[in-house]
This record gives sequence, C-alpha cells and structure tokens, in this order.
Amino acid sequence: MANCIIAQSGGPTSVINSSVVGLLQANKDLGAFDKVYAGLNGIEGILNGNIIELSSFSDEEINTFRYTPSSGLGSCRYKMKNLEDSSEEYDKLLDILNINNIKAFFYVGGNDSMDTIAKLGKYAKSSGIDIKFIGIPKTIDNDLMYTDHTPGFGSAAKFIATTALETYLDSSVYINNGIFILETMGRDTGWLAASSCTARINGKPVADFIYLPEVAFNIEQFLLDVRKKFQEKNKVFIVVSEGLKNSEGQFITEVTRQAHDNFGHAQLGGIGNYLKNLIISSGITSRVKSLELGVLQRCSIHCASDVDLEEAFDAGYSALKFAIDGNSGYMVGIKRDSNSPYTTSHFLVEADKIANNVKYFPTELINEEGNHIREEALDYFLPLISGTPSLVIDNHLPKFKTISK
Repeated sequence: MANCIIAQSGGPTSVINSSVVGLLQANKDLGAFDKVYAGLNGIEGILNGNIIELSSFSDEEINTFRYTPSSGLGSCRYKMKNLEDSSEEYDKLLDILNINNIKAFFYVGGNDSMDTIAKLGKYAKSSGIDIKFIGIPKTIDNDLMYTDHTPGFGSAAKFIATTALETYLDSSVYINNGIFILETMGRDTGWLAASSCTARINGKPVADFIYLPEVAFNIEQFLLDVRKKFQEKNKVFIVVSEGLKNSEGQFITEVTRQAHDNFGHAQLGGIGNYLKNLIISSGITSRVKSLELGVLQRCSIHCASDVDLEEAFDAGYSALKFAIDGNSGYMVGIKRDSNSPYTTSHFLVEADKIANNVKYFPTELINEEGNHIREEALDYFLPLISGTPSLVIDNHLPKFKTISK
C-alpha cells in the first residue's frame, strides 16, 4: 500500500499540530495509506532527508502532540525556485517521495506554503507523476483568500482579547492613570488587532482606539484623538497593528537595517514604542506604556479557542479525504454555513489563487473615523474564540510533545 507525508511551514500557531493529528485520525479511520510520514522542517527538511514515520507513535504521544503549541514537526521559510528557472529541486523532492512510495503530500501553512503546493501540483501533473499535493490552511494573520477564516487565528484572537482585558484593568487602578498601547502582529492586515473589539467590560469595549493597516495612519489626527480622549477620561487604551502604513502605503516603522525574509516580506516591529514616543513628545502625558505581544500570539495554547483547535483537526481530516478522492494542487477552505448555531463545512480552492494574495479586513467593518471597529464585527469574531480546551497536564503544567528523529 502507498504512503503519505505531512509537513509544516512558515510561522507557527498554537493549534497547528491539531491539523497533523486530524490527518492521522482520518487515515486511521479510512485506512487510505499504509504509513503516514512527517517531513521535519518542511520542504527544506525533506530535501535533506529528514523524514520519520509519524504513524508509529503511540496514541498517548499523538494526543499530547495535539495540545502542543508551535510547529511540532519543525518549520522552514524555504522558497523553491521558479520552475522556469530550474526544476532541479522539484526533481529531487519527487525522487525522495517516490523512493518512500509517497502518493500524497500535505503542507500545513499559509500564503507562501500554498505557493509551494501550487508549484508542486503543477509540476507533478505536467510530469505525469501520480502524487497528490494538498494544502492545509494555517496562519494567525487570517489573511488567506476565499476561506472564511484560518485555523490558528481564533486562538490568537482570544489571547489578544484576553490580554487586552487584563492589561486594561492593570492600567486603570490609579487616580492618575496614563495611556496604554497594545501592539499586535499583522504585517499586511488588521484582523488580529481588530479582534480586540471582543474585549469588553460591562458591555463596553476596553479599547478606546483600534488602528489597522487597512486605513492610512495620520499622525496629527492620532494625537488630536488621543489628547481629547485623555482629557475626557484621564486614561486611554489603544490597540495597534504592527503594520500601520502612511498615506503613501509605506510601513511607518519598517526596520530598514534588517534584511527582508526569503519571500520579500519587510521585518517590522516597534510601532507601540513609536506611538509612545509621539505621545510623550507631544506633551499629552509622560505616563505612557507600550506592550508588544510578539510571539505569544501564536504559541499561547493555555488561552486557545477550543473551536479553533477542533477546526484545525477537521481541516487535516478533510485534507486526507480530498486527496484520496484524487484532488491535487488545492487548499482546504472553510465555509461558514451558519452563525447561530455556528457551523462550517470544507471545500477546495486552487492553491495558486491563495498564493501571493491577501485577504484584508473589510473596510465596511471599520468606523468612519478609521480608529475603531463596528459592532457588526462581533458576529464574525465571537464564534471563533469560543470554548476552552482540556490540555494534557503534568506536574501542574501543560505537557507538550514534539517530534524528532
């Protein structure tokens, strides 16, 4: 009987391993492949021969792996050459897959990973090689086209909203309070920052202002808004996406001294401190704090959404079913069938339609002033952050499992 292989790529999430377990479970239920292999460190690892048999691990180990954050198979940011330039690494990869009698390749990743799936699917088909290539969506940025949302986003959104609640309370205890700035990830889109609109106390949003990359950032208007709000309340709570841009479309805090990554993405960071210094230098107040959430957004399984964890599992499960039905060169998409009760289903979308495209936060869900999120957005966000998973616990702490040779 033939085998299959699964690998992970790009930035991790807190629920990415659940997709791997979902695929394993599907194979166990359906008996489609004799062995399920894992490529360690994505395409790059497979090209270097780093392959293990995932189906040989015990049920207990796999269950613990499901509740382990980050890429338990390792990851990479490896960009394959364009086929027009060279097919050498494509041939090498397909040789490795053929040697291991692999008939289906699954890649858990985001935009760039779907670029890889599209290229491999196209090359295998043109070469007459019977290997199916299926992408499983993953990204906390929630910026993949066509799918309603991406596994990993719900948990990141829940962590951001929870942190907004906690830091709001922490920054509101004094007679003379100051200004607090919470910085989220989000290079190109504002989905993560926007999700903080779910953080509410006594029915009111804790964030006074939420700024997204989808709206050009105006420094003068920002300072006017903050000054007015501070005079009214003696405190201001701001949530801001790292990818804020000016009216010319340039990142406000692009770190020019750092190189771009292999896919040409700018390395960002520091918008919170930038705004902090603006506020202080403008004379509004010297009592300003800034918190950059950083990688906590993508690895905080202790604050994960159970819905997100289940949907990651289901995406992996469906991926295997789609592959055995003969599909290749596609990504598994999530369709929201109903909000109340919340239900979803899966469909296929061509991977090349996902690659090199971005799904932006809808501007109709941003207020007229461009500094907050409309109430209607709650219907989108709330189902995605629901439920709390029951983690595997050891010595009063979460127990984790990673996979290695």
